[in-house]
Amino acid sequence: MMLENKNAVIYGAGGAIGSAVARAFAREGAKVHLAGRTLESLEEVAQEIRSTGGVAETAQVDAIDEQIVNEHADALAASAGGIDISFNLISVGDVQGTPLAEMPLEDFERPIMTAVRTQFLTSRAAARHMISQGSGVILFFGGYGDPVPDYYIGGFQVALNAMESLRRQLASELGGHGIRAVTLQTGGVPETVPEGFDGREVITEMIVGQTMLGRAATPEDVGNVAAFAASDHASTMTATALNISCGAIID
Repeated sequence: MMLENKNAVIYGAGGAIGSAVARAFAREGAKVHLAGRTLESLEEVAQEIRSTGGVAETAQVDAIDEQIVNEHADALAASAGGIDISFNLISVGDVQGTPLAEMPLEDFERPIMTAVRTQFLTSRAAARHMISQGSGVILFFGGYGDPVPDYYIGGFQVALNAMESLRRQLASELGGHGIRAVTLQTGGVPETVPEGFDGREVITEMIVGQTMLGRAATPEDVGNVAAFAASDHASTMTATALNISCGAIID
């Protein structure tokens, strides 16, 4: 198993991507710590993991609250003996489908401010413990890319590019401590589009239509690649992105 005896914290673990990552990590032997604002959804994921023999714990954590993030990370590290993997997958409140020329400031800046704030807080909290143990992996999700044609994505792409700058800086500063920072770069995962959203079919067709493989990455695909990226098999990889866009993004 690639992640045996590793302690992994996943923020937003009750969502489509977070739960898939949690299941993949647990399958590979990690003890997964599921964090999020809604305990009910976290417990559903934890029970599924436990039913297959995995180890999962849950905690109610608002990942944009500095004090709560720090207290949770400190308590987790103290009880588990350290933090080996940190992956932040919370939603950032982006508004899509509205042209920038018509978008209110608060809708534009919300995903940018939320994404950068939460990624900084959770990365910093994990890094402080990873530095003392001389190892660790901080994963990012979403990546970067060209502007999306024929679709209004609001401030979301700006948020992703801002997080990429943060990832590069973290990789530079933490590399000497044996800590890696890696992005899983996606062209979009249709399962993350809410059920009932008016443009769901259009968005799915757009995502799939841009790929070379004729399909988009699934949450399970993300989980499998995340498990590899967090493992020692990827020990030489940092300050980079793993392209899981099915050919939608050409490197």
